[in-house]
Amino acid sequence: MAARSAYAELVRQLNAVGAVNRGLARALPAQCPPGAATVLHVLSREGEMRLSRLAELLSVDVSVTSRHVAHVTERGWVDRAPDPDDRRSRLLRLTPSGEAQLADLRERCTGALAHRLGDWSDEDVTQLTALLARLRTGFGDCRAPSGRQPHPPERPVSG
Repeated sequence: MAARSAYAELVRQLNAVGAVNRGLARALPAQCPPGAATVLHVLSREGEMRLSRLAELLSVDVSVTSRHVAHVTERGWVDRAPDPDDRRSRLLRLTPSGEAQLADLRERCTGALAHRLGDWSDEDVTQLTALLARLRTGFGDCRAPSGRQPHPPERPVSG
């Protein structure tokens, strides 16, 4: 087990990660704020789902999730289809336009990271990615993939 002072420094560094998220958010187009981008990312990774499940995966209230979903639906990036198991419910799923928007977002964020971390080796980036995944797993991250092959963790912007 690491020394207590090492954990204290880790807390300080994690608190400062907000600056990284804000920097990545600046790479997003104005019509797609971070919450909307996260909705697209989760639906791409997990597939169609009900609003309640999306809220659970985002770790935010259903009302907040509903606002994000309204935003992406208005732009045609997400479709709401009747749930065959419960006609009162709707399933959310990405549209082809949503897939295209997500591809653009990934390219923008990947480019921003490549620009900022241009002096990092591939090994450094791979090690950081592995350690961040391990940290999330240690906290029981409910956004971990559920049987589907995830996309690489290119967008650490939280929802």
